Amino acid sequence: MSTAQSGIFALGTSSHAYLEFDLKPGAEPVALVAAMADVREPRTTIGGVNLVSGFRPELWRALLPDGLPGDAAGFDEDLVGAGGYRMPATQHDAVLWLSGGSYDVVFDEARQAINALAALASVASEISSWPYRRYRDLTGFVDGTKNPGLLEAADVVVIREGEPGAGGTVLLLQQWEHDVTAWESQPEAEQERVIGRTKPDSVELDPLPPDSHVARTDQEVFGEIFRRNTPYGTVTAHGTMFVGFCARRRPLTAMLESMAGVPDGVRDALTRYTTPRSGAYYFIPSLEAVRGFAQA
Repeated sequence: MSTAQSGIFALGTSSHAYLEFDLKPGAEPVALVAAMADVREPRTTIGGVNLVSGFRPELWRALLPDGLPGDAAGFDEDLVGAGGYRMPATQHDAVLWLSGGSYDVVFDEARQAINALAALASVASEISSWPYRRYRDLTGFVDGTKNPGLLEAADVVVIREGEPGAGGTVLLLQQWEHDVTAWESQPEAEQERVIGRTKPDSVELDPLPPDSHVARTDQEVFGEIFRRNTPYGTVTAHGTMFVGFCARRRPLTAMLESMAGVPDGVRDALTRYTTPRSGAYYFIPSLEAVRGFAQA
């Protein structure tokens, strides 16, 4: 039986750190995977910190050719949409997501992880984040209204037993920077039209504006995903870390294409107020698959 990494479902954590790594010249991918495996084993529960570790799909496939879904691939090219709109590709070799009840323990564990991997990989990106008003993002709207509950999430996220990559999942990680001045200058009714939901209680608009964020990312059209988004940044410069999991890459990619207006030339209205600064896909293997490389 294959077991999903439990940090994927660890709701209620108040501090997060997303670390992306690149292999150093001459370093072997198998050595990086082994080092990541050794990092997570002794530290998974220390100080209440949850660890989720993943790898560029091509890197994992080179080590285990049948160890992930056939459609899993990195975010290796910019996604170009209507009018030249662009979502940048910033694929790296590995990701480590740490979450916990307070930032000091997340900070300490992140430092230990970076030091443990220092000989093999360099930190390519680091973002720290935290929740805002429980379930809201920094636009002020509830985020993840259509998320499946925890009892159903595993069916959406986890690759089934008997399939390549069983117990694993595909992660889409993106940093979206908000244009806070432009957004806050809009009246609430216009903000609701952009999102497609009411701001106070997250009720879907009827009729639903066709370019609203809800319409352009309709999970009944593209397939269900499980989102663990978090806000990041400062008072004057901030945004959303999109953290989306699915058993297959295609639903995640289809939503991005819809937001960019690839199918029909209609862009998601929210993209006029928030800008993607990064984009990467990672394969998150099962616990057993990661432990297979552990040396400690």
